Amino acid sequence: MRYDEFLAAVANHGGPADREHADEATRTVLADLGKRLAGNEPRDLAAQLPSEMQQPLLEHNGEQETDDDLDAFLRRVAEHEGRGCDPEQAMAHARAVLSTMAGFVSAGEIADLRSQLPAGFGTLFE
Repeated sequence: MRYDEFLAAVANHGGPADREHADEATRTVLADLGKRLAGNEPRDLAAQLPSEMQQPLLEHNGEQETDDDLDAFLRRVAEHEGRGCDPEQAMAHARAVLSTMAGFVSAGEIADLRSQLPAGFGTLFE
């Protein structure tokens, strides 16, 4: 999968239509998601993604994972994304990124990812 194909798919799933904004939203969601993942999960997930998407997942070194709930995660994504993004828009962007990602990586990897997230995060993969 090429990164430009991924960004086009994010737009088709309700994410930002502008390529630059879709890139920024994708990187922000992945960076904040990476903070929630423990052990080798960030590296395992990154290995199945285009190189442009790997670094945000791997920024966090796996120590002191964030264990916030979905609302706190969305507030953090909105704050990090900027552009006047609010938690409702962050939800749409996170859903677009994660549902797109679910179509590009193995089902086993998505199951591993979901196993590390609280139940409320499941709505982001729909």
